[in-house]
Amino acid sequence: MIDDEPQIVRALRINLRARQYDVDTALTGSQALHQAAQHPPDLVILDLGLPDMDGVDVIAGLRGWTDAPIIVLSGRADSTDKVEALDTGADDYVTKPFGMDELLARMRAAVRRGTPGTSEPQVRLGDVIVDLAAKRVMRTSDGDGAGGDIRLTPTEWHLLEVLLRHPGKLMSQRQLLAEVWGPGYADATGNLRLYMAQLRRKLEPDPARPHWLLTEPGMGYRFQPS
Repeated sequence: MIDDEPQIVRALRINLRARQYDVDTALTGSQALHQAAQHPPDLVILDLGLPDMDGVDVIAGLRGWTDAPIIVLSGRADSTDKVEALDTGADDYVTKPFGMDELLARMRAAVRRGTPGTSEPQVRLGDVIVDLAAKRVMRTSDGDGAGGDIRLTPTEWHLLEVLLRHPGKLMSQRQLLAEVWGPGYADATGNLRLYMAQLRRKLEPDPARPHWLLTEPGMGYRFQPS
């Protein structure tokens, strides 16, 4: 845990240790990088506003050698700061003030994503089954017998696959554009909105109030498992 606010460090340390987490703390970025190198973490909670360096530089330093999940816990609410942190390698972003239950849920999701062998070949979205191995999307039969394959375009499939392979992870618009469309499409946010809307129409029971394919305003998108 990397934060220069003693009251937050103390409160988090007490709450996390009560839930059987081993907690190391650092008040500065340089101290954090040194401690992480000596004792590689399973998960990092990081404030961006550190006294000696920006938290984004700490993310870059950690990402040079570790894939441990990084959750940013910061008072910065500007979408530019959030997107920069995500693009540098953060896995999630929680804005202060925060609820402890929400932070713990984000931590559990981040740790699950980092555990080898947890990838599911099939993902269920209500009455829709996405078979990642077979690259097939099916709607299960209801009482009237309605069901069958749901046709996705190659781009729709690629976008859905990227989201589903990172359950619970907040993906920035830039990350998704790079993954799905490739270099040179960093500003094609209109494409991304269009294809997300198409996926919701095909997969969500109520596209106007999505249950699984969520928008994080100013940051990006997240697949939220049931």
